[in-house]
Amino acid sequence: MNAETLRHPRERIIFALDVDHFSEAQRWVSLLKDRIGMFKVGKQLFTHSGPKVIDMIRQKNQKAFLDLKFHDIPNTVARAGEEATRLNVTMFNLHALGGLEMMRKTLEATRKMAKEMGIPRPLILAVTLLTSMDEAALSEVGIQGPVSEAVGRLAALALKAGLDGVVASPQEIEIIRRRCGKEFLIVTPGIRHPFEKKDDQKRTLSPKEAIQAGADYLVIGRPIREAPDPLEAVERILEDIS
Repeated sequence: MNAETLRHPRERIIFALDVDHFSEAQRWVSLLKDRIGMFKVGKQLFTHSGPKVIDMIRQKNQKAFLDLKFHDIPNTVARAGEEATRLNVTMFNLHALGGLEMMRKTLEATRKMAKEMGIPRPLILAVTLLTSMDEAALSEVGIQGPVSEAVGRLAALALKAGLDGVVASPQEIEIIRRRCGKEFLIVTPGIRHPFEKKDDQKRTLSPKEAIQAGADYLVIGRPIREAPDPLEAVERILEDIS
């Protein structure tokens, strides 16, 4: 799957279900299920509600992105990939910083499990560097040099491992495309209009700018959740990227 197969703008939007309770997640899925293409379940909601939140999304015939950013020894992450496959999610992610062997083993285990179940293999994305981190923050943990160069190296490593794409800041899309090609999926969080507050996101672009730069999917949460009229906010985003 790449940008050529994402025919309608709504298919490009992944709504971040970063909420406190299962009932609130249900409300958002019911409200937005005909307006956006996928729902992202992250650490907060999954820790609170567990697999039942994925089941709820799937029961409504919606796609789920399990955003738990697996990062552990290769065997542990591979087993986690198998469980994500059992949940029949559309995509899940892991940290590229876990290394080549971790990524390859997870891909192999996920492919085998999907074949046994007779279902499509989930897309596996590598997280390059968190969008909350700038060069100063990266320097504190020993990663020197431009953010874009580090992201490019990690994206190329994910491609070498056979993964489907990466989660990366919209500001690093150009270097990822240059190093990994047009078929490599890029999922971009940190989407904000210039007039919106950035919260803890450091490297942001507007929805239109991110699509023009080459993003395949946009992860959008607070700009929709905190809008006075969430459906109107979605329509403005769709109009922006059409």
